[in-house]
Amino acid sequence: MVQRQIPKPRDLAPLMQFKKFDFNASRRRLSAALTIEDLRAIAKRRTPKAAFDYTDGAAEGELSLARARQAFEDVEFNPSILRDVSTVDTSTEIFGGPSALPFGIAPTGFTRLMHTEGEVAGAGAAGAAGIPFTLSTLGTTSIEEVKAANPHGRNWFQLYVMKDRQISYELTERASAAGFDTIFFTVDTPIAGARLRDKRNGFSIPPQLTINTILNAIPRPWWWYDFLTTPPLEFASLTSTGGTVGELLDKAMDPSINFEDLKTIRELFSGKLVVKGVQNVEDAKKLADLGVDGIVLSNHGGRQLDRAPVPFYLLPEVVREVGNDLEVTLDTGIMNGADIVASLALGAKFTYIGRAYLYGLMAGGRAGVDRTIEILTDQIVRTMKLLEVSEVGELEPKHVTQLRRLQPRSTAAVTAPH
Repeated sequence: MVQRQIPKPRDLAPLMQFKKFDFNASRRRLSAALTIEDLRAIAKRRTPKAAFDYTDGAAEGELSLARARQAFEDVEFNPSILRDVSTVDTSTEIFGGPSALPFGIAPTGFTRLMHTEGEVAGAGAAGAAGIPFTLSTLGTTSIEEVKAANPHGRNWFQLYVMKDRQISYELTERASAAGFDTIFFTVDTPIAGARLRDKRNGFSIPPQLTINTILNAIPRPWWWYDFLTTPPLEFASLTSTGGTVGELLDKAMDPSINFEDLKTIRELFSGKLVVKGVQNVEDAKKLADLGVDGIVLSNHGGRQLDRAPVPFYLLPEVVREVGNDLEVTLDTGIMNGADIVASLALGAKFTYIGRAYLYGLMAGGRAGVDRTIEILTDQIVRTMKLLEVSEVGELEPKHVTQLRRLQPRSTAAVTAPH
């Protein structure tokens, strides 16, 4: 028989510790977010639909993005046992310099539309975490302002080769003068992809007010207050070039971009030259022969050609072919630190977060970006410890099995009927 007794208050006290209430609502929301999906849910509640969908959406049927995320979910990890993982080293070297974590912040356009702190929040958080920050040609904070926000950290610049080549050349020279150590020469945007959510939302820069826009804004007055009481939204690094936002967008993408443009930028920039938007093995091999420093396997986050190759699927073959000649890195679809660990195991030297960073930014400005980095760091460390790997360099293909849902069909030669 179990002996029962009436509990004494002093015995209950250690079991009845109430969590201290945090009166800061933003801090309370962010601390309760345990995953990037949690940050996304907060961002969706707090951001007008057009701005949220610009970040969240992709091209046409959004199949490329869905497949990229599914590829990461279809990973089976193969852990080792009985290895000392009391401490884990997440640091790595990439493009000639250090990073405290095996991921950096990817370039994003219109960033201050998501939250008025924009790239300043991203660059500051990256600097504090010891990881690189990448500024887009279509960023809403200038090259020089990003340098001021992250004066001692690593800043990179993503370059669109514009129809007026002189603009691109001047941006390259400004990035070099500001101490940016790496250029991302972007090759997957000869024209803009069909982003249907934006068209359905009537998305434009600056936002066009409609009845639906106003109705959607009513439960989000804080966003509009911030937007209307801070400097106008603009492509900050391009303001001196003249033209409206629409005209600058039209100039930013040029279907005539070619290998001669790559050669010219190589001559102008003394830092590392990385080609972003590589989507097949043949192009990776050609770029290795040309002596670029690295590539980013990317389909632009699914925002350009829908049904494009999944970068994570391409990774092993590209690494086999060119991994000894240049540094292979990867983006698109990363929503968890385990996605990053899987990419490193299959040979990626580094990875990038775009939407994950912007969800944090929309959820809470600089503090939200800090929380994004904190969540991913915890997931990376936990995954590495459970795999029983103590440093990034120990991750190998043996640690990951890709479980494929989509397999190419063998195509026999087809003879046209006579």
